[in-house]
Amino acid sequence: MKITADKVATFHYTLSNVKNEVLDSTHEAEPLPYLHGHRNIMPGLEKALEGKESGDQFQVTLHPDEGYGRRDPGLEQMIDRAVFGDAELEVGMHYQVEDDEGNLQLVLITDLNDKEVAVDGNHPYAGHTLTFDIEVVTVRDATADELAQGRTEQS
Repeated sequence: MKITADKVATFHYTLSNVKNEVLDSTHEAEPLPYLHGHRNIMPGLEKALEGKESGDQFQVTLHPDEGYGRRDPGLEQMIDRAVFGDAELEVGMHYQVEDDEGNLQLVLITDLNDKEVAVDGNHPYAGHTLTFDIEVVTVRDATADELAQGRTEQS
């Protein structure tokens, strides 16, 4: 069975950067499941998986526009320290904040002092060219519930 719209596929991947440094991998865990054609993974990765079958192995390199996007300087900002309450903060830690519309967003703390906290809301891999080594594990029809939810039951 080929990966096409409304199929659930699982795959293992190893993600590396242009220096060939491994950034992430699923090989020591369960394969990643996703519902194809429902924008649950990066556009370039979904395009590369189209038509593949169980057992297929391949490599794809994604430029920022096909992956996690370009860095957005607008997602780097200073926030009043009081917003974080009594939380113990450190440079390099991730923290979940609420935006003006009430949406939760994960940010990286890049600098801080007694009055302000500098945060970066960009994905850590935004702006990076990334290479995925992929192994398709399974492909199956999506259930009615998965189609209604627009995602797999495991995600």
